[in-house]
Amino acid sequence: MSDSKNTILDFVAEGFQQGWKHIDASRLGEDQSLEADVVIIGSGAGGGNSAEILAQSGLNVIIVEEGPLQTSRDFHMKENEAYSNLYQESAGRQTKDRGIKIFQGRMVGGGTGINWTTSFRTPTETLKYWAEEMGVLGLSEKEMLPWFEWSEKRYNIQDWKVPPNANNSALETGCEKLGVSWGKIRRNVTGCLNLGYCGTGCPVNAKQSTLVTTIPGALKEGATLISKARAETFEIKNGKITELKCKAMTPRGNAPAVQTIKIKARHYVLAAGSIGSPAIILRSENKILNPYGLVGTRTFLHPVNISGAIMPFPVNGEYGAPQTSYSDHYIETRLDNQKSGFKMECPPLQPMLVATALNGHGKVHAEIMRQRPFLQVLIALQRDGFHPESIGGKVYLKSDGTPGLDYAVSGYVWDGIRDAFIAMSEIQFASGAKAVAPVHRDAELYHSLDKVKKAIASLPMATLKARLFSAHVMGGCPMGENAAKSVVNSKGRHHEVDNLSIFDGSVFPTSIAANPMESIFAVTAKFATELAKVLVM
Repeated sequence: MSDSKNTILDFVAEGFQQGWKHIDASRLGEDQSLEADVVIIGSGAGGGNSAEILAQSGLNVIIVEEGPLQTSRDFHMKENEAYSNLYQESAGRQTKDRGIKIFQGRMVGGGTGINWTTSFRTPTETLKYWAEEMGVLGLSEKEMLPWFEWSEKRYNIQDWKVPPNANNSALETGCEKLGVSWGKIRRNVTGCLNLGYCGTGCPVNAKQSTLVTTIPGALKEGATLISKARAETFEIKNGKITELKCKAMTPRGNAPAVQTIKIKARHYVLAAGSIGSPAIILRSENKILNPYGLVGTRTFLHPVNISGAIMPFPVNGEYGAPQTSYSDHYIETRLDNQKSGFKMECPPLQPMLVATALNGHGKVHAEIMRQRPFLQVLIALQRDGFHPESIGGKVYLKSDGTPGLDYAVSGYVWDGIRDAFIAMSEIQFASGAKAVAPVHRDAELYHSLDKVKKAIASLPMATLKARLFSAHVMGGCPMGENAAKSVVNSKGRHHEVDNLSIFDGSVFPTSIAANPMESIFAVTAKFATELAKVLVM
C-alpha cells in the first residue's frame, strides 16, 4: 500500500496534525506537572471507552499509556515489527513458571489494537455466577442488555458475512459431521479487507479498536493523550489519592527514562489491565489501597491448548479473518462443573506465530514448517474460576518493580486440557485431516484418531509439557459488595478510596468463558456513565 494512500486512510494521524493534544513522554526534556478532572491509566477497551464517555460529559481528561502511539501508516503487516512494538514484553510475557505465554497489547489502543476482532457478550451463566456466588449487583443479563447494545453500535460489532477461510471452515465441517453445535463469530470491523493480519495492527483502520474510535472521540472533546509514560504509584493523603506519579519511557519504549510526570486529578481511573492495574496499586504500598491483601489475587486466564492438523488441501491460515467460527458445545454440556468446560476457536497462522508455537527443533521443526500451508489449527479456551479448585493466579512485583503473574494450573483445568486435546483431534479428523499433532512436548504426529486418542490419554498434563498460551487476562481487582472479599464495588469504585475507580477486565470475579473485549466495553461504559453523573454534579 502506498504512503499516499496510507495518509488518506490515516485520519488518526491527521487528527494529531490538526491539533489533538498529545505528549510523547519519551521526548520530554524535563519533568512535568499536570492537572485534570480525571486521569485514566490505560487506553484499551476500558480506558479508551471511559475516556470518551467522561470527556463528552465536559470533564477534563488525561489518558496515560505506557505504549507508543502508532497509527495505520505504521502497521506494515510484519510480525517482527508488531510483536516488539505493540505487545507487552515484545510478545514474550509469560507466567512465572514459564508455563503459559501471555499475549497483551502495549500501545495506544491496548489489546483492542492487536486482537483478532472476536466479539461476544458476557455469557448468561457467567453473569448469573457473579451475582449468586460473588455478590455482584446490577449486572444481570437484563441490566446489561442496553450496554451490550451500546457497545455493539459504538464499535460496529456485527455479523461477519464473508465466507470463512479454510482454517475456520475446517472447524465448521468437523463440528457438522460430529453433530457438535457451532456458531459464527461477530466482529468489530468496518470496511474490512479480509487481510488476516489483525494481530499486527490494522493498516486500513477497518478494526474498530479504541485507537480509531473512542480515543479520537475523547481527543475531539479536548482530552490529552500521554504516550510512552508508565504510571508508577499513587500518593495518598487523608484517605484520598492526591497525585499519580509516572515515568517517561525511553524512545524504544522498553525501559523507563529519567523524566517524571506528576498528575493531580479529582478522580483516578485504573484501566491498565489485569496485570497492569494491580501492579500500580502494589507499587503504591499503601494499606488503604489493599486492606485485605486481595489486589492481584484471583487473576484468571483462559489457559489455551492447541492442536495442529495436516490437511490434504492448502489451508494458508494466515489469510482471511482470523476467527469467524466457534463452538461452545464443550461449555454448554459441562456447566455442572464436574468437568472443566472450554470454548473452541481457530487462531491466525502467521509464520512467526506458528514457528514459536510448534513442537520440535532443527530438522523436525523445519519439516513441520515446510508443511505450514497445509496446517490447520484449533485452540481450546478453558473456563477457569468456576470451581473450588479454580483459584486463579497472583500478580506480583519483580525486583525492578515490573509485574509478573504466578499462575498454577489446577488439576481440574489440566483434566479439561486433556479433554480438549481429544475433542480437537476428533473434529480435525472429522474435517478430513491426514494427521493430527497435539502441541505437547511428548506428542508426535498421529495418522489415525485411535492412535492420537490413545496417546493423549497417556500424555502427562503438566507445566512445560503441554504448550499453553493465553490472550485473555481477567480479575486481580474483583468487584462485589463485600469489601473483605472484593477490591471494588459493583460500579467499579474502590471500597476504601473514594476517588479511585477501576474500569477494566481486572474487576471480573472469574474468567468470562468467552473473548472478553465486548464484556469490557459494556461493563466500563456502564461504570463510566455512572461516574460521569457523580463528577459533573
